[in-house]
Amino acid sequence: MNIIIKNCNVLGKEQKELFIKDGKFVASYSDSEADRVIDLGGKQVIPGLIDMHCHLREPGFEYRETIASGTRSAAKGGFTSVCPMPNTKPVADNAAVISGILKKAQDAGYCRVYPIGAASKGLSGKELAEIGLMKEAGAVAVSDDGKPIATAELLRKVLEYSSDFDMPVLNHCEEMSLADGAMNEGAISTSIGIRGIPTAAEDIMIARDIIMAEYLGLPIHICHVSTKGGVRMIRDAKARGVKVTCETCPHYFTLTEESCLDYDSNFKMNPPLRTEEDKLAIIEGIKDGTIDCIVTDHAPHHEDEKVLEFSLANNGIVGFETAFALGYTYLVKPGTITLEKLVEVMCFNPSEILKLGRGGLNEGDDADLTVVDLENEFTFEKDKMLTKGRNTPYDGYKLYGEPVLTIMGGNITYEKLC
Repeated sequence: MNIIIKNCNVLGKEQKELFIKDGKFVASYSDSEADRVIDLGGKQVIPGLIDMHCHLREPGFEYRETIASGTRSAAKGGFTSVCPMPNTKPVADNAAVISGILKKAQDAGYCRVYPIGAASKGLSGKELAEIGLMKEAGAVAVSDDGKPIATAELLRKVLEYSSDFDMPVLNHCEEMSLADGAMNEGAISTSIGIRGIPTAAEDIMIARDIIMAEYLGLPIHICHVSTKGGVRMIRDAKARGVKVTCETCPHYFTLTEESCLDYDSNFKMNPPLRTEEDKLAIIEGIKDGTIDCIVTDHAPHHEDEKVLEFSLANNGIVGFETAFALGYTYLVKPGTITLEKLVEVMCFNPSEILKLGRGGLNEGDDADLTVVDLENEFTFEKDKMLTKGRNTPYDGYKLYGEPVLTIMGGNITYEKLC
């Protein structure tokens, strides 16, 4: 489709028009050559967002989400590329599963999908997965996802072997011997009778990973950082040249453990929501560049898995359709970071870490873009989400920065223009 986008603000450019032809940005052409001309009325154009940590559930858990429903939801959230984690059934630890995921994504057509393969076979933490074969099939990184890479010995093997294939290693940092709980350990968990998970569980594993990366001189990426101590260690490690990058999620800079006081399982996640002090440290880490990426950790569940006693409910929330708006509302509008910085942590940095080559709005680049309405407040409503999951803590929130148009490879994948 040939599309001309007029009367827009393009991030980092003075131009007010964009021209898309055969899936690419081009210099210009006449209106008569366009299949569609879209007047944005001054709305903001940014590069298509990239989520480097999400869960699409297929294969094996299609009752929670499918690749089609998940990527459709991602497109509504302004994402043009997503990276699903390997905790599927069967586990994405071999070329066949990776190829199957890519085929389903291509058939759906809503997003570019870059699978993350398992670091160990079956996520068991015992034996290396087929890392080279998975890369040939299309995997872009390895991780044991909701489990940490089990031992320092295995982590060393994963880092060394993955480096031969130029494959980033992403690790869930949690010392499992301390992790038998349902929320952050502290005064609130004690007062409401919920067993807690101490921040030390996350900090110990972050320290291990930094030490190993520094010893080997190899890069490592720390998933969903939630603690003040974790931010401090990563900041210090970067200052002395350790090849460490990291991410956080919107819930860690918008919510705290106090949200768990009413036992609402939509606030149950892993890592758990932490203290106000931790939240402020996360915000400062985004601001000063310690935290490289904002991801969603999109984790849809069936209602029967969330509407339970707090301690029995599954961890996780859906996040595709709220991530950008939460970042804009809670970070950009208060003046903590700029819009350019938000796009950096939600597009450019994930692309660089995973070597995706995405994010350009220049002539010849693939036409991946998102249009966001920065001026008008909207109310987020969970019943209007496109994901199968309804497990969100943000129902009824007043937000800014709603994605209203998403284009991936020159194809409109989501549209809400009025």
